[in-house]
Amino acid sequence: MKSATFLFCSAFVLIFALFEPMARAADAPGPSQNKPALWIYCPTNLLVDSNIDQLQSLWTRAAKAGYSHVLLADSKFSHLEDLPKSYFANVRRVQIIAADLHMEIMPSLFAIGYSNDLLFHDPNLAEGLPVKGTLFECDGSEGHVVADPPVAFGRPSFSDPGVTIESGIATVKPSRDVSRMVYKVSVAPYRCYHVSVKLKTRDVHGPPEIKVLAGPWDLNWANLGSKPTQDWTEENIVFNSLDHKEVLIYFGIWNNPKGEMAWKDWKIEEVGLLNVLRRPGAPCVVKDDRTGKAYEEGRDYDRIVDPHMGNDPWPGEYKAWHTPPIIHTKLPAGTRLRVSWYHPALIYDGQVAACISEPKTTQLLQDQARRMKQLWHASTYMMEYDEFRTCNWDESCQEKHQTPGQMLAAHVKMCTQMLTPDRAATWNDMFDPYHNAVKGPYYLVNGPWTGSWEGLDPKVLIFNWNYGKRDQSLKFFADRGNEQIIAGYYDNDLSEWKNWLDSAKRVKGVVGYLYTTWRHDYSKLEKFAEMTRQQ
Repeated sequence: MKSATFLFCSAFVLIFALFEPMARAADAPGPSQNKPALWIYCPTNLLVDSNIDQLQSLWTRAAKAGYSHVLLADSKFSHLEDLPKSYFANVRRVQIIAADLHMEIMPSLFAIGYSNDLLFHDPNLAEGLPVKGTLFECDGSEGHVVADPPVAFGRPSFSDPGVTIESGIATVKPSRDVSRMVYKVSVAPYRCYHVSVKLKTRDVHGPPEIKVLAGPWDLNWANLGSKPTQDWTEENIVFNSLDHKEVLIYFGIWNNPKGEMAWKDWKIEEVGLLNVLRRPGAPCVVKDDRTGKAYEEGRDYDRIVDPHMGNDPWPGEYKAWHTPPIIHTKLPAGTRLRVSWYHPALIYDGQVAACISEPKTTQLLQDQARRMKQLWHASTYMMEYDEFRTCNWDESCQEKHQTPGQMLAAHVKMCTQMLTPDRAATWNDMFDPYHNAVKGPYYLVNGPWTGSWEGLDPKVLIFNWNYGKRDQSLKFFADRGNEQIIAGYYDNDLSEWKNWLDSAKRVKGVVGYLYTTWRHDYSKLEKFAEMTRQQ
């Protein structure tokens, strides 16, 4: 009996210790209804002990300057089940620090748009672009791609005055705002193509790019990753032709270029099964070229899988180019196959979007909501809908017969309900007709984002970063009844902040101002607060 009483008391003390700081945070004085709160954005890695020390120092500064709220982001929020006990000990430290400083934490979750963190669980859940009928020919044990039709670079269609081509080397000495050479290339619709080139640079600022244009579409959004100065280095891009039979491929430099560069050995090839997705909503189908008969995986050919897809250098990270997997088959030599499949699109430096229509994606979001609510006990959670750049291509999406905007409206409504009774917040851009919720084409989204805002509950808190059309954007959400927090600073010199503050005075419902840095630059933290208080 004595032992049981001791255990009961110990458990009570432990539970009290866990929740007491959160109770203190809840009791802490909140911002005045007439005075918007100051927020600070903190993306971090809570697994690293020293980061907690840095947060304590930063938040102490912020609290002294008048900040009362923190928007906290950590990629590990997407896979809490895989983390060691030390991670949760650090979460506990963060909660105590915030409570002692009377600061409220809003944690982020639901990585929609920038979905690499979520795709850690299953890289196959990426939204897939369709490849239709790639031709393979069997040699008795393997199937290899046959370009259909053949594809190659011919003569350049044109080049700018700053470009000279001699002995197979194109030298670029920028003579104006744009310097590039352009090739017109015939392709087959809905095929996957790989462009490789060797690039040499000297004091280049721009940076160099390979653009693939067809009609209103830019088919390649991946950065090369070249350095301002480098010796000959192979660069690679991959693009899907979508419904086009001809594309324009640009090698060059834009955006007030400086320095010199040279290109050589540029090549193009059709490729198969690169970053092939394997899930129900993105099927991989192998058929006979002559009869149209569907072959059976595991009987007529080995299971198709790309071991590098979404696993380089770790789960959830993708590389645009690597050697694609081979089809291993027992079909007779000379058998010609037509293979249809799906692959993810990479945006800029590796951004990949999850398919919001795949049931397993929903299951992961539900699990994350449950775990985050149990961990943080926050009053509000940030739904990370932001710059959603690939959608509505694979079968999971197409079977809905909806526009991307309609799908996103239903999705944000569902995710908001997952967080009930706690409040939900989100960035403005994907629900803002004056920002990214547009007819398009928008990056590689198949259809318009318009109407996405119809899924937003008026109680959802909007973090608005649409500086360029701030007056229209602020009014749009104010008229819908959504309270707003203005995401300011954005790693500039604060020259734009006064304009934001002036615009905020014209609408009701601006309840806060967020110091937003993507470079961990908090040097202007106090100045931001001072400028805000003066209004």
